[in-house]
Amino acid sequence: MTAFITHCLRNARLDLIGLLACACWLGVHPELAHAEASVTEVSQAQLERTGDAILLSATVKFELSAVVEDALLKGIPMIFVAEADVFRERWYWTNKKVLSAERHMRLAYQPLTRRWRLNVASGLITNAAMGVALNQNFENLSDALAALRRISRWKIADASDIEPGQRHFVEFRFRLDVAQLPRPLQIGTLGQTDWNIVASSSQPLLLESGK
Repeated sequence: MTAFITHCLRNARLDLIGLLACACWLGVHPELAHAEASVTEVSQAQLERTGDAILLSATVKFELSAVVEDALLKGIPMIFVAEADVFRERWYWTNKKVLSAERHMRLAYQPLTRRWRLNVASGLITNAAMGVALNQNFENLSDALAALRRISRWKIADASDIEPGQRHFVEFRFRLDVAQLPRPLQIGTLGQTDWNIVASSSQPLLLESGK
């Protein structure tokens, strides 16, 4: 029993050392942290109504920096968050937020199988994967990123949430959530533009009927 506990403590210590080393590595190699940032943007966004649901489809253009990809290959998952806020326009006051929707996407590399996994959920994704609505496995990073970049027919609201005769618009945001990284690595991301993956768009809620 003592040997087992010692083994577990040793593994936990090695994991912590690995995270600290990764964070320190970012500080020692500022040339990577300040490399030319790739363009991050919402290249396509569409709203439609199907039955009683309002659906959002979007394509986000972004590339992973060498630092982020290296962290993934070291076994550190990355959490991406998509957010959609629906506002009702008010000429006499600030616009009113009618509702909000979130989608969390966890991208992780599995060294034993050399495969990539993408978990998708409407809330925080824990190690127990509670609330995960979709799990996908990929043979390579390119395919995993292609799936991550596309948001297809995501239900963001019920049609009954939209007031007839009122003008509405939707603000959509996509970002890498560094706040969900392990604490030692969060310190290493401070001021590093390579971790800044953020895109947003806004458009009127002119609904197209889904077929």
